[in-house]
Amino acid sequence: MKSAKMLVAFAVASAAATAAFAAPPVETVDTAKGKVLAGEKGMTLYTFKKDHKGMSNCYEDCAKNWPPLMAASGAKPEGAYSIVERKDGTKQWAKDGMPLYYWVKDKKMGDITGDGVGGNWDLVKP
Repeated sequence: MKSAKMLVAFAVASAAATAAFAAPPVETVDTAKGKVLAGEKGMTLYTFKKDHKGMSNCYEDCAKNWPPLMAASGAKPEGAYSIVERKDGTKQWAKDGMPLYYWVKDKKMGDITGDGVGGNWDLVKP
């Protein structure tokens, strides 16, 4: 009986961990331009004007400078957050259908140095 209780506890903990892992990894941070969405370590997220809803157009050198906010294989869409399949089959998070990216020149939480770069990159508001 003791092992059955342990097994149930393990199953519940695993399900909770999987659900947390599969959720969009975003938060809201304060910046000089107000609140924006951020991903890992509070780094600002951006959208690319040359993308289309549900489709990324940022690859090769673009993706080196603007790394996509990748989604884990078990990730599930939630609310305004969806998942876009990239050309190589990997998954990327999107908000309102628009793929999300980081900017390599942002170094700390709250940096927004990518806003407006080339007239193509925008901060993502919550």
